[in-house]
Formats: sequence, C-alpha cells, structure tokens
Amino acid sequence: MLNSMTGFATMKGEALGFDWVWDLRSVNAKGLDLRLRVPDWVEGLEPAVRATLTKALDRGSVNLSLRLQKGEEEASLALNKTQLAPVLTALAAVEHHAAEHGVTLAPSKASDLLSLRGILDVTARETDTKALREALLKDLPDLLGAFADMRRAEGEALDSVLKDQLGQIARLTEAAAKEAEARKGEARATLQANLARVLENADNVDEARIAQELAMLAVKQDVTEELDRLRAHVDAARDLLAGGSPVGRKLDFLMQEFNREANTLCSKSQSVALTRIGLDLKAVIDQMREQVQNVE
Repeated sequence: MLNSMTGFATMKGEALGFDWVWDLRSVNAKGLDLRLRVPDWVEGLEPAVRATLTKALDRGSVNLSLRLQKGEEEASLALNKTQLAPVLTALAAVEHHAAEHGVTLAPSKASDLLSLRGILDVTARETDTKALREALLKDLPDLLGAFADMRRAEGEALDSVLKDQLGQIARLTEAAAKEAEARKGEARATLQANLARVLENADNVDEARIAQELAMLAVKQDVTEELDRLRAHVDAARDLLAGGSPVGRKLDFLMQEFNREANTLCSKSQSVALTRIGLDLKAVIDQMREQVQNVE
C-alpha cells in the first residue's frame, strides 16, 4: 500500500507532575526534512526524538512540537523573608510616624502583606529530567502509529486516483495508436503527391535523393516508438504501485518520462485528431504528476 506524505497526529500525556501535548504533522518534500520544537531543558530529548523519526519516516517535511508544562499540584508557596523584612520595617516606620501626628491607622493584616509582589515565591520541586525524558519518549510509538495510520489512509486514496489516471493514459495511448494507424495511408498518399509535385516542377532532380528525404520525413513522423514507451511506462507505474511505498521518487522520475513521450507524440502528430489525443495525454499526465508529489 502507498503512503502519503501528508499526515497529522496529536497526543496528550501526563506524568511526574507535568502535562504535555505532542503535535506531529507533515506535507510533501523531496527528502526528509525534520523540524522539531521541544523543550531544550529536557536533556537528550531532541536527539532521541530526531533519531526515532528518522528511522520511522522516509520522506516529507515533518514538523513536531511538544507543549510541556508543570501540573498545578507541583507548585507550592514559600515566604520570601528577604523581601518581607524591609516591608515590615517600612510599615513600622509608617505607623510610628502616623502616631506622632495623631493619625490612627487601621490595623495591618497579614493578607495585605502577602498580596505585595515578591513576598510569596512560587516554587516547584526539582525535576528529574531523565525520568521525564523517558516518560515523554514512551508516547512516540503510539504517536507515530496514529500518524502512520493517517498517512496510509491518505495513501489508499492516492493509490485509487493514480490507478484511475494510469487507466486513462493507457486508453489514450491505444486511441493514439489507432489514429496513427489510420493516418498511415493518408500520410503515404501525401508524401507521394509531394514527390510527384517536386518532380514536375524541377529539372535535373535526383529522384533517389528526394525519395530518400521523403522516407526520412516519414520515419520522423512515425510515433510507434513513443507509443511503445508509453505502454512500457504504464506497466512500470502499475508495478511500482503494486509494490507499495516508498516509491515516490521513482514515480516522479517516471512522470517525467511520460511527459517527454507525450510531447514528442504531439510534435510528430501531423494530424489534428492525434494532436488532440496527445494534448489529452499531457493533461492527464500533469494531473497524475501533481498527485505523485504526495507519495512517500
């Protein structure tokens, strides 16, 4: 089965007082382009993730991100005595100064002091990054599994489209073969008429040389080889599809060969009907090439 390079997967997890969300997505690319956004303070996480993705994937522009945060239960409050001391000194001075001027102040409350910035510090327990890294890496098989499932589903749809397009190319190739066969008699008559016209309007003409030139022109207009190669390319593409991914690079190269033969067919057609078939071939080949860009 084919795999598409387009895919998406997400996964949530929690352990060791942390919550996290993995996000993995990809689009088509010529090779494997990995772009990771993971916390750099988790020692060894990025190289381990990169190695796992490199082993699991063949092609695609792949973006992976990890949003990691501490759970609420990990946070605790601590009194910052260094900050509190000057606040208390200032408070005592204010109350003393107010009393000297006969001003009575409302009693200070502890809650008033705690609301001041810097009096309370939010602290957290020391994190064991090795244990956290192992907990995070345990998610990767399931994340990649979900990711691969989506790429396979996309690939199954691609497989159906590509086989249908190959069928169209095969039918158009046979239609071109019939049209080329039908025009042979007309082409022969045209060449004979051209030869007779030249001989009638020229003196001392080398009839053998003219016949040779006309024969070479007939060979140049023959599309048998192009049709044979188109049939061979159809068979090769079907074999590649049957073999499954990764075949994207080979299919992409084959599409260039399809396009080359269709261009040559059009240039040698010398027939309106055959040219139309050649243009239809080029249109289907171009559509197929766009789809092939997504095959892993």
